[in-house]
Amino acid sequence: MTFRLSSDAIRLVIPALSLSLLLAAVFWLQPRAMSYIGLNLLFNLAVPIALATIAQMLVMAVNDLDLSMGAFVSFVACVTATFLRDAPAIGILILSGAVAAYAAIGVVIHLRNLPSIVVTLGMSFVWGGLAVLLLPAPGGQAPDWVRWLMTVKPPLAPMAIVASIIIAVIAHFIVKRSSLGVLIRGVGGNQRSVERAGWSIVAARATAYALAGLFAVLAGIARVGLTTSADANIALRYTLLSIAGVILGGGEFTGGRVSPIGAVIGALTLTLASSFLSFLRISPDWQIGAQGAILIIVLALRLMLNRLERREKRR
Repeated sequence: MTFRLSSDAIRLVIPALSLSLLLAAVFWLQPRAMSYIGLNLLFNLAVPIALATIAQMLVMAVNDLDLSMGAFVSFVACVTATFLRDAPAIGILILSGAVAAYAAIGVVIHLRNLPSIVVTLGMSFVWGGLAVLLLPAPGGQAPDWVRWLMTVKPPLAPMAIVASIIIAVIAHFIVKRSSLGVLIRGVGGNQRSVERAGWSIVAARATAYALAGLFAVLAGIARVGLTTSADANIALRYTLLSIAGVILGGGEFTGGRVSPIGAVIGALTLTLASSFLSFLRISPDWQIGAQGAILIIVLALRLMLNRLERREKRR
């Protein structure tokens, strides 16, 4: 009797192993981090990164790539620190319009057959410009309820870990367990088959982009809840971090192959990597390169695992 893991389980092996090894290395370098407070400090910024990663994953599920993620999250952060605090109704209206704009971007990309990279790169300047108009200089203030939500202390584990688990479960249900998720992944996997089955590709893409916009909005709100203020450049790094998180978590650029749980694990790994490199006393100027090296190593391991999986299927 042989025991074989499913493809989804195999995709989670490398991300989970990477996070475990990195966490063990951090505990070895800094034993005091092995505590409630220590874990809270290590994963403090993980929630907005995890939300942005899920947003990017939804776009990648339909074989697109969003290069405006960081600028959009920064724009949302500026709206949160200004309108959402001082005029909540207007703030909610602006954020709702932003999600609708995201859905419209997905429709335009499909109807005009435009490269998503080009369109979203152009939109990054739009979102960045709007963010600068709202907050030309760092400022604003987080709404009280947002600040409370991001700093609450659950009894068993830090809020960052609890929230990450909740995000992973919700995203897994949407993408893997719901008919909507099957449709979205079907568009990425075999668009013609979905179209022959009578489903609207335009509606599916619009929904995927709208969900991505919703998660990105939550990422911006969470970011302000942690920093208590905002600026136009507060989350520009989220574009690359979100892409890296999806790939690190077992996702691929084509074929609708994504893993929501793996994406959250990838986001946690990238968050932890910064602390790990700081404990090694690596200069911040070199940390981005070191993070890239970690990503390359993990991808190499995953490539080996994929080859083993293909060999098993051939047998």
